[in-house]
Amino acid sequence: MKAMILAAGFGTRLWPLTEDRTKPAIPFLNRPLIAYAIEYLAEANIRDLIINLHHQPDSIRNALGDGSQFGAHIHYSFEEEILGTSGAIDKVRDLLMDDDFIVINGKIVTNIDVSAAIREHQERQALATLVLKENLAREHFSIVEIDERQYISRFAGFPKPLANEIASAEGQSLNIAVAPDEPPPLMFVGIQVLSPRIFDYVPRHCFSHSVVDVYPKAMAAGEAIIAHLTRGDWYELSTIERYVESSLHFMRQKGLANMVGANCRVMDGATVEDAILWDNVTIERGATVRHAVLADNVRIPAGARIERAVVVRRDIVKEIERGEIVGENLLIQL
Repeated sequence: MKAMILAAGFGTRLWPLTEDRTKPAIPFLNRPLIAYAIEYLAEANIRDLIINLHHQPDSIRNALGDGSQFGAHIHYSFEEEILGTSGAIDKVRDLLMDDDFIVINGKIVTNIDVSAAIREHQERQALATLVLKENLAREHFSIVEIDERQYISRFAGFPKPLANEIASAEGQSLNIAVAPDEPPPLMFVGIQVLSPRIFDYVPRHCFSHSVVDVYPKAMAAGEAIIAHLTRGDWYELSTIERYVESSLHFMRQKGLANMVGANCRVMDGATVEDAILWDNVTIERGATVRHAVLADNVRIPAGARIERAVVVRRDIVKEIERGEIVGENLLIQL
């Protein structure tokens, strides 16, 4: 069985960490984020991989090579223009026509049993099987509704927040948030098993998105677009906040106060706590860094204080969208 890992996005919600690399190439626990998806698939004996590329493609190619370091073989599909989730598979449909295949996001870390999803897909002879999980925290992920057969019936909006009340524009409290005892909605975790027949519904040679341009047509035709429900662990790292929270979660599991990349220097008298240091970072004497991400080659000068922030070198940023320039760095507050 083959798998396609989606890795072409710009990673705008992770900016400026994605200024010089694509989102799945950012370091997570000192390894490229996409490496976790590759190992996850390899553990299920899925080693014939396709990875689509667009933004900063060499950041993936240089990190992964031909895939042999993972016991896998990688075919790269470069998109001159971003093609969307189903446009990506259309571009390589000739490589995916001989058997069922997996499509997985390159921005997740998970232990979900993908083999169980494959078995359910094949036993039920589905056109597509989407892995769903309860969104217990009601985070900003689209709601997926299913019927009594466990067929997907609708892709809905976003869940209301879990809170007793939220503030109106006039400053008054409005009790419109969801009740704590209301069942949590289901969300798609970015793992799907597809039959080659899916290409009957995928537009040719253009941008297209699965939940807009493909699945509604297939559902209307009576095709089995089914849900595989899971309770497995799942971390999605498409925002800076989730990246930091997930990093700190795994660091604490490992008993680490900080995550330190290659060739970093923390000088005597510096205070560093709950920090994620990429490669070649220098923190000078007397500086304080807490709850922060310091990207490659960042230098924090003596006596500086960085708290709840992301710091990249100013010289890698082409256009400054937000944040503050401090010396040779661009600083974004969390």
